[in-house]
Amino acid sequence: MSVEPECAWPRPPAGGYTAEDLDRIPDLPPHTELIDGSLVFVSPQTKFHMRAMRLLENRLLQAAPPELEVVREMTVTLGKRDRPEPDVMVVRADADTGPRQTGFRPEDVVLAVDVVSDDSEARDRETKPRKYAASGIPHFWRVEAGRDGWSPVVYVFELEPATRTYAVTGIHHERLKTDVPFPVDIDLTAVARRV
Repeated sequence: MSVEPECAWPRPPAGGYTAEDLDRIPDLPPHTELIDGSLVFVSPQTKFHMRAMRLLENRLLQAAPPELEVVREMTVTLGKRDRPEPDVMVVRADADTGPRQTGFRPEDVVLAVDVVSDDSEARDRETKPRKYAASGIPHFWRVEAGRDGWSPVVYVFELEPATRTYAVTGIHHERLKTDVPFPVDIDLTAVARRV
């Protein structure tokens, strides 16, 4: 009979973890987020999730002006106890601090994009957008799989600065065409194909 190796789970300090702790805790699984002082571990990606991220990252890279950079799977420090990891972000190029950079400040982020997974529905639909908006991130896109599992639906939000909440500016099914934060035209049906 084989013996399972003992797993040492991180034990939170009194009051929870802080944003700085995320870089110091050894052996965390990839893509660990910090929400309200608690570590959030993500489950393995689905093929839809991977393809949607790849499509959006590639098309945003093609369309972004030189003063902006497109990054994926990096964190944004929203406060002392919040450091979520959007799937894709558009950030100011001058926010680059070098090759060991692990995250950004909210004032550096122009667009945050989250692709919803089964285990992240509440975080991606409610918690993270509320926190992004409160931190002043001007644009947010939420991507969900359509009924067939392949056709993405992209919900586009813009910050209403007086209330620091997001307002829906569009729901896109087959094509995402928008002028903000910069002009971009994306064939969303490409998620079902290898592109």
